[in-house]
Amino acid sequence: MYEKHLMICGATGCLSSGSAKVQQALEEELANRGLENRFRLVMAGCPGFCEVGPIMVVYPDEVFYCHLTPRDITEVIEKHLLGGEVVERLLYQGSDVEAPARFYDTIPFYQKQKLNVLHNSGIIDPDNIDEYIMRGGYRAFSRALKMGPMEIINEVKRSGLRGRGGAGFPTGLKWEFTHRAEGEKKYVVCNADEGDPGAFMDRSILEGDPHAVLEGMLIAARAVGSDEGYIYCRAEYPLAISRLKKAIEQATEYGLVGDNILGYGFNFRFKIKEGAGAFVCGEETALLASIEGKRGMPRPRPPFPANSGLWNRPTCINNVESFANIPLILREGGVEEYMQIGTEGSKGTKVFALAGKIRNTGLCEVPMGITLREIIFDIGGGIKDNREFKAVQAGGPSGGCIPAGQLDLPVDYDSLTQAGAIMGSGGLVVMDERTCMVDLARYFLSFTQKESCGKCTPCREGTKRMLEILERICEGRGEMEDLDRLHDLALVIKDSALCGLGQTCPNPVLSTLRYFPEEYEEHIKDKFCRAGVCKTLFEYYIDPETCDGCTRCARICPVGAITGERKELHVIDPAICNRCGSCVDRCRRESIKVIPVRKEAEVSS
Repeated sequence: MYEKHLMICGATGCLSSGSAKVQQALEEELANRGLENRFRLVMAGCPGFCEVGPIMVVYPDEVFYCHLTPRDITEVIEKHLLGGEVVERLLYQGSDVEAPARFYDTIPFYQKQKLNVLHNSGIIDPDNIDEYIMRGGYRAFSRALKMGPMEIINEVKRSGLRGRGGAGFPTGLKWEFTHRAEGEKKYVVCNADEGDPGAFMDRSILEGDPHAVLEGMLIAARAVGSDEGYIYCRAEYPLAISRLKKAIEQATEYGLVGDNILGYGFNFRFKIKEGAGAFVCGEETALLASIEGKRGMPRPRPPFPANSGLWNRPTCINNVESFANIPLILREGGVEEYMQIGTEGSKGTKVFALAGKIRNTGLCEVPMGITLREIIFDIGGGIKDNREFKAVQAGGPSGGCIPAGQLDLPVDYDSLTQAGAIMGSGGLVVMDERTCMVDLARYFLSFTQKESCGKCTPCREGTKRMLEILERICEGRGEMEDLDRLHDLALVIKDSALCGLGQTCPNPVLSTLRYFPEEYEEHIKDKFCRAGVCKTLFEYYIDPETCDGCTRCARICPVGAITGERKELHVIDPAICNRCGSCVDRCRRESIKVIPVRKEAEVSS
């Protein structure tokens, strides 16, 4: 019997900030002191608050330590584990708390969250099936084994669960289509491709609670009449794949996977397919083609996968988060509880990845209907460096930019669509006033254009033409007629592209044209980029009224473009300056301003 459980975040986010070194130091120190049998150390899943990692939570004391380093381990052992005294300097401390916050319920990042899908992540050992079962795992599957297929489907339909992969199609209805489709052989497929830049929701679920996804797939298989399933996970997620494989082995050993499961005559087996990272393989028909060993390219629909999917057999395909919701719905009384969360048209919770110019980067799970303001400012802590919020990109490269005037927009499928964005898989990229919205549209379109499979002309050629126009505008060579061309091209692509990725890739352009037309006009008419991003359209200028000659900008300049003596006005030579922005970030007095490129006449005068 252990005195305490030490749950270190072992997810990719904290591993990248050094949690493996913290684990190693803790293991060695416990072993050296002969304490390994008193204190249990677990590399758990992601608790969400990536910004303050590496994280360790001590149970049953309920103490949340953050920003840990190997140097802190001796103090934690001596003061806390052996002395019973919490190490306050390692608790969460921020401008949003008056005193060091000891546990989740006192940390603002968690206070507006509703942890359903993530309720086990960071709490259990993801490599231990017993801990999942102890928290109610596989009870929903056990109940489903006693139910008829349509009983299961009707319960999922009643819950109001909509697919969390982006399109928001009713999950129960998709299952019913597959159940009613003709064919003796049917498949269940989990889409874990997650190719959106800045998105890591599915990865974190797989790393922190893999059995929840397996259980959801088992229930789906029971409902649609399948005996075989595939999990399509990108190869860039080695930890997720490793934990999935171990979870499948354990579930098989416990008789939850295989033949005649728990004596109910139900058979099911899992296979894992590692994807090579093509963005287009997030589209379901391209994903199915990849599993079959073909090039991942979408195909026309109908027929839909529910009727003719993997190897032309009926196939039920959902994403990671959709399957992870299923055990919550199918457990005893779960559907009633689930229906109380969210809005009329969007039930349950949604997991979002917070990235960009936001203080609290990480993962959060919130009830549908919460506002963007609450997510960005209450959970996300607001904008870094006290800058102004400008927009948030919702839905990844295929989503849209939502401006400050829409901060009180409720986050649900219908509201986001009306605002010109999409729910997507759940990526939220926050931008401040230093973001150029024209360049942002160019960046996202560049991404989708490169990732286009090239099968259909609207996506292959249309996005290329749109990108050429955006590049001209960013270089100061645009004309006002380009805005109409962009708008018309975008609408044609949305109406005629083959797959959902092609149909949604113009969204960043359409939404920035809708909400930030003045920036496009400035780039074209004034040849000026107010954000200081499009390098050919601005220069840096040091304000003589505020410069105190501290020399910080001159010391950081990589090309020696800034000159001036200490405590005297500094000057930037535009002919040498490469506009890297290092001086702007370094200046404490915000003395470096962005101005339009000076004309030859102005320079000579």
